[in-house]
Amino acid sequence: MDLQAKLAILADAAKYDASCSSSGGRKRDSAGSNGLGSNEGSGICHSYAPDGRCISLLKILLTNWCQYDCLYCVNRVSSDVPRARFTVDEVVQLTLDFYRRNCIEGLFLSSGIIRSPDYTMEQVVAVARKLRTEHDFRGYIHLKTIPEAAPELLAEAGRWADRLSINIELPTPSSLQVLAPEKDVAAIKRSMARLRVHIDEAKAQQAEVRAQPIRLVPGAGARRAEPPPFSAAGQSTQMIVGADATDDATILATSAQLYGSYRLKRVYYSAFSPIPHAASRLPAQAPPLVREHRLYQADWLMRFYGFEPQEITPPAAQGMLSLEVDPKLAWALAHPERFPVDLNRAPRELLLRVPGLGVKAVDRLLLARRHRRVRSDDLKRLHVPVAKVLPFVEVADHRPRTPAPAAMPMVAAPVQASLF
Repeated sequence: MDLQAKLAILADAAKYDASCSSSGGRKRDSAGSNGLGSNEGSGICHSYAPDGRCISLLKILLTNWCQYDCLYCVNRVSSDVPRARFTVDEVVQLTLDFYRRNCIEGLFLSSGIIRSPDYTMEQVVAVARKLRTEHDFRGYIHLKTIPEAAPELLAEAGRWADRLSINIELPTPSSLQVLAPEKDVAAIKRSMARLRVHIDEAKAQQAEVRAQPIRLVPGAGARRAEPPPFSAAGQSTQMIVGADATDDATILATSAQLYGSYRLKRVYYSAFSPIPHAASRLPAQAPPLVREHRLYQADWLMRFYGFEPQEITPPAAQGMLSLEVDPKLAWALAHPERFPVDLNRAPRELLLRVPGLGVKAVDRLLLARRHRRVRSDDLKRLHVPVAKVLPFVEVADHRPRTPAPAAMPMVAAPVQASLF
């Protein structure tokens, strides 16, 4: 099979993996390199960074053959899809060719399990090592790691990659046992814990070095010896949504536990996509795409807005997020006693619970009210969505006539709507 045919198969096979992002990677420039660029401002193929930048990445599998038989995976061993496999040198050459043409800003590399987890991980690590050491590649690299691989292979992967990810696959151990019996939840979490230890140690070393005075090196100016990095952009994971009967409350509780225990940068949610010749235990249809969107919004509330998982999906909601309104608005409608919020007096944690106020808007409000009392006209100047915010707040010249929830219509929000 020629290289173009392999690329067509293995790029398409990688599209189901959403757990990749370039935010937080080490900034490198191309000074003194072979012209192989930098990862400053780089990111993921056909996706968006947290600040809204469109980002691009060569996203491929080393091979789409896998010895596991996960029922939800199109690349499972029992699948009849066309198979292909890159060599290490082919992946390196493709990455360099696309990079030199300015088509991509880095590489996302995953793989099915071939021969053994250790052999597969060795091949994945060899790609990153060769790019960094032999070609002085300074673009972004994200490696999908194999949980069952030897700890020393995971440690080496972190030396060359900006980010590592290990997929948790499904939200509960029982679901994983049913749909992917060859996967081991304990092994997945054990590998996540090892990565967290390595990442924390690398950060501690960097902090220690940066606390030391800068030394003058003859002929080289002021320099500080930087310790070797380890997955500077942290680790992430992915959860499949809708392949089993797990409700949103359980999914968010699992995410909260992963964030707390392993300090993940991101948990990605991937709506289940029906595959050819699927097992009878899988649903015949994909879940509504808006459900995936609501989970991302709820995840944002947990990470940046101070919400607990049980607040976002109260018992009355039967464990599911509303598909009609975003979770922050749904919470506000369910708690009329918390509104209206006085924008001139309320603390930051309460301001963050007002529908329409994001983190940046709240910070701007806190700064503005140091100088004068905030009025309704000031909200426009602060780029706040006034129509969405005013029913829930009071300012110097405005107080809602009726309780906020009664003033807000329950209308469906488009999937593409902004987070808050």
